[in-house]
Amino acid sequence: MENERINVTKTFLPKQSEYQKILSRSWDKSWITNRGELVLELENKIKSQYNITNILATTNGTLPLQIAIKCLGLKGDIITTPFSYVATTSSIIWEGCTPVFVDIDIDTFNIDPLKIESAITPDTSAILATHVFGNPCDIDAIEKIAKKHNLKVIYDAAHCFGVSYKGQSIFEYGDVSTCSFHATKIFHTGEGGALFAKNKALFDKLYYHHNFGHKGATDFHGLGVNAKISELQAAMGLAVFPYIDSIFERRETLYKLYKKELKGKVKFQKIESNCDYNYSYIPVVLKSEEQLLQVIKELNNNNIFPRRYFNPSLNTIDYVNGDVMPISEDISNRIMCLPLYYDLKESQVKSIVFKMLNVL
Repeated sequence: MENERINVTKTFLPKQSEYQKILSRSWDKSWITNRGELVLELENKIKSQYNITNILATTNGTLPLQIAIKCLGLKGDIITTPFSYVATTSSIIWEGCTPVFVDIDIDTFNIDPLKIESAITPDTSAILATHVFGNPCDIDAIEKIAKKHNLKVIYDAAHCFGVSYKGQSIFEYGDVSTCSFHATKIFHTGEGGALFAKNKALFDKLYYHHNFGHKGATDFHGLGVNAKISELQAAMGLAVFPYIDSIFERRETLYKLYKKELKGKVKFQKIESNCDYNYSYIPVVLKSEEQLLQVIKELNNNNIFPRRYFNPSLNTIDYVNGDVMPISEDISNRIMCLPLYYDLKESQVKSIVFKMLNVL
């Protein structure tokens, strides 16, 4: 419909009856949390579908970052990207460490590995890199640097559900990878997330950390918090999961339509060639912030709401006092994500593009 509000995203929802049928299994047993059968089933489905070594579902996508930092015993400085969602940086500070920003690659929007080594000092304990908009970092370069300098690696893979790199799930890389299952993500549990670690001993430690440190009912295995996902959340994930391939396919179709219609008018993110991408977002970079604001105004006037994502560059937020990051700050001022979701119609994409071209 012409006057329908078009947001940057729209949560994919299965039929209520499908959700309720799954949830009734938990309801009938009065088992609503504490890793019931729905949580275990969800973890096993994801693990099997994507050939993942270990997965631990959590109640959101931010606690996994905090738990990973705590679990790896990180201290001092953590090298990270200024171009990410704020949780990447705030988790570092929340755990008593200091974010040291390294500027991004101008085409991929990921942390530039060529600039990492010059930022390493004796106080550096890890690299926390984001696969921006689901686009894999230069994993090989990062892991080579980490091995050379004896650093831990955490990947913020919040946008990466279903992404693979060189034939393996993206979650198989780094000491720990994390994901978000937030309602705005491709795969979701309403609120939710996950932790991944190939090393069994490390994974066991992550597990204890996410469950108060419990090792049985009366024994404890170190410090912990509560990051458990509930059966209500897992039921949503199980209801969404059968649709995931259709969701990927639909988003790819719309993503490629945007690229065709806007070719030569905006800058697109360069996607890593060795990956199977999930089309999680359609970010576009305009010529200037002034042009960006003009486009947003035109779209908003027509009930279309893209998002300035990511903005601001995280080195500029008030509790960080980071160094100047010229590329990140420039891209952050000129980038936005266009509407992209399962229910979006091709005609709506063309209408969005038409209204953008009125300004470009």
